[in-house]
This record gives sequence, structure tokens and C-alpha cells, in this order.
Amino acid sequence: MDQKNPGILKKLLARREASVLIALIVLCVALSLMSPYFLKQRNIFSVLRQISAIAIMAVGQALIIITGGIDLSVGSMLGLMGVLTAVFSTWHLPPVLVFLIVIFCGILMGSINGLLVTKVNITPFIVTIGMMNIARGLSLLITGGMPIHIDSSINFLGGGYLGPIPFSVIIMALIAVLGILFASRTLPGRNVYAVGNNDRAAELSGVRVHRVKIMVYAITGALCALAGIIIGGTLNSADPNSGKGYEMDVIAAVILGGTSLSGGEGTIQGVLIGAALMGVLRNAFVLLGISAYLQIVTIGVVIIGAVAIDSFKTMQSSR
Repeated sequence: MDQKNPGILKKLLARREASVLIALIVLCVALSLMSPYFLKQRNIFSVLRQISAIAIMAVGQALIIITGGIDLSVGSMLGLMGVLTAVFSTWHLPPVLVFLIVIFCGILMGSINGLLVTKVNITPFIVTIGMMNIARGLSLLITGGMPIHIDSSINFLGGGYLGPIPFSVIIMALIAVLGILFASRTLPGRNVYAVGNNDRAAELSGVRVHRVKIMVYAITGALCALAGIIIGGTLNSADPNSGKGYEMDVIAAVILGGTSLSGGEGTIQGVLIGAALMGVLRNAFVLLGISAYLQIVTIGVVIIGAVAIDSFKTMQSSR
């Protein structure tokens, strides 16, 4: 038994997300010693609430990156979906119908990304930059550049609580569980990894590669819509500039969590650890009174560092 334990420990530490989990634990311990407010229930739920939208979108982004793609439009799509939520809520539609319409709009936009990548054979980077501008432009056109109020009937998803727990945190946990089960326990989830490892080999094995890629972009679109509804409910209004820069936080969370930019590797649980690390890092700046400008610099360094580490691991494994 004693001989097995070191082997199990070594195997766990070899996982791509292990180093990030250790960094998260060390950061949490350090912050608990440096600030008496860090472990307060209110602060913990505040951090979880702040990362909920990022974590939800990161689940979809991870699936896209595992297939070898990328989606730079997630932040702008979040903003547009929040605006659509506000517009549809003013029509006095039932909240459930508003929710379903906005989710459908997200799926539609995500599917368009997937179709352009697969059927028109445009690089994901170009397609999603184009969609980023389209979504942001539509948000500004619809609102005239001004925030618009969201009807209180739909606000509970972002602003509601179940006891002391923000409803957005519960949704994040649910999406995390569904994402983990999808990626590890279903045939479509396994096909995502097959496509990322070698799309040609996957196609020869009977996997419908184009369908898989369209699916992951559609899933990401739906999750952006959900995140947009949550952010709109949190702010009680839809800002056309909402979600600006979120694409970088989402990608950073995915890469920090151990997902390889070259595709084929990554776990949803790792992505959640990456999102948590980003959230705790931002919270540290607030609690310690460090300049918000330095926060931007630090996040940039974290993104570059995460990509550099991923590139190093890829080179090491290819030798």
C-alpha cells in the first residue's frame, strides 16, 4: 500500500492542472494570512459570483480550444445577449420565453461561427474577430450606446439568491458538472478530443469532424447567452460595452487550467481551477489595495506566462 501511494501522488501531480491547483491553494493561504476579510463568507461568495460568467463561458471555450480552434467573440456575444435580454424583457414576454429566445440567439451566432470555420474554411481567429465586431456593433446600434434597463422578472438569474448563495454561483456549478460529464462520459465529448488530437484520423474513424466543430461553437454561443443574462441581472441593466475584454480572461482561465492551445488536451475541472485562480488574483488586488492599473498588467503577464508554459510542455512532449 505504501508503494502505491507515491505512484498515485506522482500521477496526480503530473496532471496539467495540478500546478495551477497548487498555485491557487498557496494564493488562498497567503491571502487568508494577509487579509482578515478573505475567508469571510461574503467575500468568498463575492469572488464566486464575479467569476461565474467567466467560468461558464470558459467551459465552452475549452471545448473549442480542445478541437484546435479559438473563439475571440465570447465577450462581445455576452454583451449582445445581455442587450437582447433587456429588449425582450421590455416586451413583457414570460421570463422563461425570454430566456429561451436569448439562448437560441446565442446558439445561432455560435453556429454561424462554426459554419464559417468548417464549411467556408476560414481561420477561427479571423471568423471570431469578425463576429466580435458584429456583436459589439449590434449592441451599440440597438442601445444607441446607452445602458438599458432589464425587467425585474428576469433579474433573478444574475441578482437572485438561494439563501446566502448567489443564484449565478449555483448556475456556474451546474454548468461545471454538466461540462465535466459531457467531456468525460459521453461519445460527443470524446469526439471533441479525437478531433483535437488528429481531425483527419478522427474523420477516417467515422467521426463527423465538421459536426463536432459546429457543435462546440454552438455550445459556446449558448453559454455566452447564459452569461449575458447573468451579467445583465447582476447589474440590473444591459450595457452595450458589457463583456469587453472578457475574451482574454476566458482564454487565460482555459490555458491556466491546463488546456493545450494545440488541441486535444484539457479538462473542464482544470478550466474551473483556472477561472478561480483569476478571480482570487483579482480579489487580492482589491483586498490589498493594489492599483487597478497594475492588475491589468498582471493579468497580461499571467496570460503570456500560461501560453509560454503550454508551448514549453508541447515542445517537451513532442521530443
